[in-house]
Amino acid sequence: MAKIDLYHTYLQMEKEDIILSFKGDITKDLLSSVYQIIEARMEVEHEDHKRKKKFYHVLVECLQNMYHHMESLQEHKGNLSPEQAGSAIFMIGKGAAGSYLIITGNFILTENADALRNKIDVINGMNAVELKSYYLEKLGSAELSDKGGAGLGIIDIARKSGNKIEYDFQNLLDNFSFFTLTATIN
Repeated sequence: MAKIDLYHTYLQMEKEDIILSFKGDITKDLLSSVYQIIEARMEVEHEDHKRKKKFYHVLVECLQNMYHHMESLQEHKGNLSPEQAGSAIFMIGKGAAGSYLIITGNFILTENADALRNKIDVINGMNAVELKSYYLEKLGSAELSDKGGAGLGIIDIARKSGNKIEYDFQNLLDNFSFFTLTATIN
């Protein structure tokens, strides 16, 4: 491993107001630990109950969405290393005017990027009333995705955060992209 200037990393995280950052395999045990850490942190920060609840709900949706929808890249891994194929990254921090940011990133098959982009664009084009109606429609349709859910995670992130979802796809090797999602909670 090359020499890492950890102090520089610390200063950068301090400057960017990063509360928690993780890169590696995402497991249920890890997510449970993260939820406990963030819950304790919110208690220390004395956030009002309603804002804390909204932030926590969006955090759970973002991390569960990443956990459940990470591509099983083992059979398609191509030029990805085994570490990359099962790895993801997330950061939780503070943004402008005291907002909270939840940023997640993971590898996906490029062939799935357009469908995900279109889904987020449709959701970002809706106002709060339309989002609620769309959510209830999807909930009532009982359509389960191939991941076992009803596809409500992204809708719920937009509904609960009250903000547009920011995203990015970086095309990588072979047929892989790196998907980044940012949720802002005011």
